[in-house]
Amino acid sequence: MAESNLQAWEKVLEYASVPLHGTMSRKIRKGVKLQINEGSIYEDAVLFISDLFLRVTGEADGVSVNTYYDMKAVSSIRTYSTKEQ
Repeated sequence: MAESNLQAWEKVLEYASVPLHGTMSRKIRKGVKLQINEGSIYEDAVLFISDLFLRVTGEADGVSVNTYYDMKAVSSIRTYSTKEQ
């Protein structure tokens, strides 16, 4: 995968999230949902973005769940947000 593709995915993820104070992680913006490779839809999750992998940390049934994606294998990112009036 070309370096420009990695940079494009990083920009999309940065757009969909805000920095988490005091860490290198980012929280998905309020009112935004994120879907990677047509998989699970994440809301209120925390992202850690590197050039090698993307970690998405969320919660399911009271348990913290970390999902890892190989950045080179990301083929699509979809964002859902509320429509502004």
